[in-house]
Amino acid sequence: MSGPAAGTADAATTTDVVCLGESMVTFLPSQPGRLADVPSFGRGIGGAESNVACALAAAGHRAAWVGRVGADGFGDHLVETIASYGVDTSAVRRDPVRPTGIYFRTATDRGTDTHEVAYYRAGSAASAMSPDNVPYEDLLAGRILHLSGITAALSADCLALLRDLTAVRPGRPLVSFDVNHRPHLWRGGDADASVLLELARRCDLVFVGEDEAEEAWGIVGAEAIRAALPEPAVVVVKRGSAGATVFSGLRPGPRSSNAGGAGDAAGVAGFDPDTVTLVPALRVDVVAAVGAGDAFAAGFLSATLRGLPVRERVRHGHLMAAAVLTVPGDLTDPPARDHADRLAALDDDAWGRLRLGPGWTAADRAPEEVRTP
Repeated sequence: MSGPAAGTADAATTTDVVCLGESMVTFLPSQPGRLADVPSFGRGIGGAESNVACALAAAGHRAAWVGRVGADGFGDHLVETIASYGVDTSAVRRDPVRPTGIYFRTATDRGTDTHEVAYYRAGSAASAMSPDNVPYEDLLAGRILHLSGITAALSADCLALLRDLTAVRPGRPLVSFDVNHRPHLWRGGDADASVLLELARRCDLVFVGEDEAEEAWGIVGAEAIRAALPEPAVVVVKRGSAGATVFSGLRPGPRSSNAGGAGDAAGVAGFDPDTVTLVPALRVDVVAAVGAGDAFAAGFLSATLRGLPVRERVRHGHLMAAAVLTVPGDLTDPPARDHADRLAALDDDAWGRLRLGPGWTAADRAPEEVRTP
């Protein structure tokens, strides 16, 4: 069952997705190795929510990013770069006192023991976001509001902001939440686990990795994750190379009072109750394992906005993730929509035979030309 696309407003005049969170200037190593041994770094941008906004805008959607940056050159670079993807940055606020956050990282996969990240974000402009200084009229103007657990870890004010945005209110858009558990950002204890679970249960659509659910909550397996998150209409459990399992159905938890609109679980999700869908991952020749989770969320949200069936929503997530995995950085142009649609529509056998490598997103490549074993 495909269900309607998210929201009921005129898609030509309404922002599709508003993403809130911190974006930072990231310094990428010129060669592999320890941070102590890397001789130079190239400048890029990084931020889970702005990554999602950039990917959606590149895919042809109306996306906005709301954040807070310093009144400095790094803030200028962030806003200009994100805007260059077609993202609306008009609601970004500049902090005259606090700086824009920056970080350095190694070239290795974040999941390995050799990966290093050095953050310089304490006291950043974004950490000062609060219910008192963000533009609510912009945050609530889209068909979907996309948040992540990273923001909740930045400060008590940021956590208060996320609690307020996930509260039931008239006209609340569909609220999408990527758990994004980052233990090093939290200030100690097990509070982070309970906070992330609390926030996730207040949202309509939740993305969570099977590994991070075990790390944060001690919960093992997709079914157990769904049992811990009974309220969201849609829970997407990312299972690495095994693919993704989606639980979708009408649940008894709190919902927006905007019945039939973008925040209504039945109207947006369009699924029969208690539907479970398993979608295998693609085989990908990975260049750099960064940014894939954000790209997956963007692909799933893009297909949700278009009202595609759940299998295609997950497949578009896998395809957008594969686009990022086959380039060195966190961001890249996604495949053309008709190209992605052809691949997402393949039968299960053909989907299972796909193996995507660098250059696969080229618009002139038909499905049978994509690398296969």
